[in-house]
Amino acid sequence: MRLILADDSVLLREGLTRLLSDAGHVIVAAVGDGQALLQAVAGHPPDVAVIDVRMPPTHTDEGLRAALEIRERHPGVGVLVLSQYVEKTYAARLLAGDAEGLGYLLKDRVSEVADFLDALERIRAGGTAFDPEVVRQLLSRTTHVDPLSRLSSREREVLRHLAQGYVNTAIAGRLHVSLSTVEKHIHSLMEKLELPRDPGYSRRVLAILRYLGD
Repeated sequence: MRLILADDSVLLREGLTRLLSDAGHVIVAAVGDGQALLQAVAGHPPDVAVIDVRMPPTHTDEGLRAALEIRERHPGVGVLVLSQYVEKTYAARLLAGDAEGLGYLLKDRVSEVADFLDALERIRAGGTAFDPEVVRQLLSRTTHVDPLSRLSSREREVLRHLAQGYVNTAIAGRLHVSLSTVEKHIHSLMEKLELPRDPGYSRRVLAILRYLGD
């Protein structure tokens, strides 16, 4: 996999470069600010760009703004936001679009290297990888009645796993239930959330993002 890394921490960039290179991936570029990231992606589009939220010059939301621009200009490039923070406004804008090939993980909550590598593979394949804490914080922004209050505890569990990008068979294995049971829970939660049956939209993604908004 061809990767571009963007983080203002030299130590983290070097550490990720070594980790990912040892795992057999190619690091196309490792940069420390949003502008350098955009130039690197334009010059040598990677399979996935791994992007921190806060980078120079203001150390606020440069990474997410660059991620939005990458999604617009280079839709074939997967984006994994890897940060200590959930920047809600730009994150909601990022996730409100096409969520294919997109992830948002919190650095302090990535406890297993294998899970991180698996997230990159899912994103490259057009899947998703969201930390449930990111989804929780974004859902808390809405002024609507909490749609999750309609769900059973097991339906919430299934939705949490959907938010992390797991397919139905993986969810069944993690929850120790049958595949048909997972499928029934997914159908039920989608009906409770009153998601549209428009073939132009992914109901799985809408189940996570339905109530997100600026």
